Amino acid sequence: MTDFLSLPDLALRSHGGSVVAASDESFADRENLIKPGRPHFQPHTFGNKGQVYDGWETRRRRGPGYDWAIVRLGLPGVVHGVVVDTAWFTGNHPEHVWVEALEASGYPSPEELTRADWTTIVPRAPVRGDAENVFPVHDRRRYTHVRLNIHPDGGVARLRVHGEVVPDLSLWEGMSIDLAALENGGLVVGCSNEFYSSPLNVISRGLARDQAEGWETARRRGGGNDWLVVRLAGPGVVRVVELDTANLVYNAPAEAALSGVDARRNPPEDPDGWFRLLPRTRLQPDTLHRFRLDVAREVTHVRLDIYPDGGLARLRLHGHLV
Repeated sequence: MTDFLSLPDLALRSHGGSVVAASDESFADRENLIKPGRPHFQPHTFGNKGQVYDGWETRRRRGPGYDWAIVRLGLPGVVHGVVVDTAWFTGNHPEHVWVEALEASGYPSPEELTRADWTTIVPRAPVRGDAENVFPVHDRRRYTHVRLNIHPDGGVARLRVHGEVVPDLSLWEGMSIDLAALENGGLVVGCSNEFYSSPLNVISRGLARDQAEGWETARRRGGGNDWLVVRLAGPGVVRVVELDTANLVYNAPAEAALSGVDARRNPPEDPDGWFRLLPRTRLQPDTLHRFRLDVAREVTHVRLDIYPDGGLARLRLHGHLV
């Protein structure tokens, strides 16, 4: 039921998401819904609107109706599940919620979105206060926006929209792109260790501001090495690799290597189908490394091996789709 929780949060602010409109935000700002990280709370912290909440909270509704917030997904795609987190909201959480979705082209205004024809992906359901309320989604259509509806009013700390990224890459036809980027449809599908942070971080947009925004493994006490596998945005040819160890001063890998496989011809599970893209190469701490590849073969998956362990801020695989 909760397998989708390992998929990226399509609505996350750091992935480009935005809360573009809300019916009300009298007590706490709507933008908090899509902030990264767990919600915070400090008791007896009062402002001019009452207790300060790290979430979205509407006023007490005295008449009919309900409150809502519209989120533009930073990563359009197929929604596999939604989490409505009411952390710290106990006597002021909604009684029921339901979630709708919409695929919109271009850049519609909030007014245009409110008049659009929305599709329900999570039917109306009761929610618990101070809890992560988890709802699987079985609709497999692509969406660009979601609308969280709460009845009749109250507070929600976070809205998580987990799913599979399905971008429109037609804009980049004939041009080079980052084939590994999450926003282009890349996905980490295998990883040896994610003790300190998620491997999805290495293919996220932007630069890592600290170690927590990269991928870092536990200290390896035995033999072997750590690794991750990225399913590319589509079959392509990788020409330039970026391995960024930014912020990793004493825990960067000593070396790294890259391998590729074309799953249209060899299943990734078959070790004999993989071939070397970048030989085992020394890395420096807190450094952006760029390497031009001599191997111009089509690949669908790329494996990054780091030796023996450590962390990486970003992995970029620049090339073109075939």
